Amino acid sequence: MPRDYIGQSPTAFQRRPHLTKDDTWISNFLKQAKVGHIGTSVEGQPFITPSIFWYDEARRQIVFHSNIAGRIRSNIEANPKVTLEASELGELLPSNVALEFSLQYRSVMVFGTARVVTDPAEMRTLLYGLIKKYFPELTAGKEYREITEKEVRATSVYAITIESWSGKENWDARAEQSDEWAPLEEKWFEVYRNK
Repeated sequence: MPRDYIGQSPTAFQRRPHLTKDDTWISNFLKQAKVGHIGTSVEGQPFITPSIFWYDEARRQIVFHSNIAGRIRSNIEANPKVTLEASELGELLPSNVALEFSLQYRSVMVFGTARVVTDPAEMRTLLYGLIKKYFPELTAGKEYREITEKEVRATSVYAITIESWSGKENWDARAEQSDEWAPLEEKWFEVYRNK
């Protein structure tokens, strides 16, 4: 019987609780994850937008940016409730049981409320934080030109206030196998090990 999730927290009832990770793990994962997928919804239509992002730990928020105009800004202005998903994929895990084929993964889901940042000084601070995540060795005004007024006017910067989050890690070396069927030959584990 399916579980009723209506009215529950978005992180309630983890299906595989032994894979759930704690706040420290989630925080560390968000600091190094390269791409996030921002989920927005307007008038019942969901949208997913891939984006680089920065986890601003001091303010417990996710920062990302887009063009000054576009779907994501319009969506957030209409409905600021958002989701961010970030994940890392590992090896494919074959099995001798159809429903046990698997994949190594680490993932985080963030739920919160997004705002469009309008103060130019805050925008610059957040954009420099975003740049620092991906290019920590480079300095504004030294290796690259500082953000100009024109660039600020042409950019939307968003900050998602984190209301809840969850993290999962399934990094088993092998998928479940059955002794009720012939074991997979070792060559199949090798074939999928580095795909």
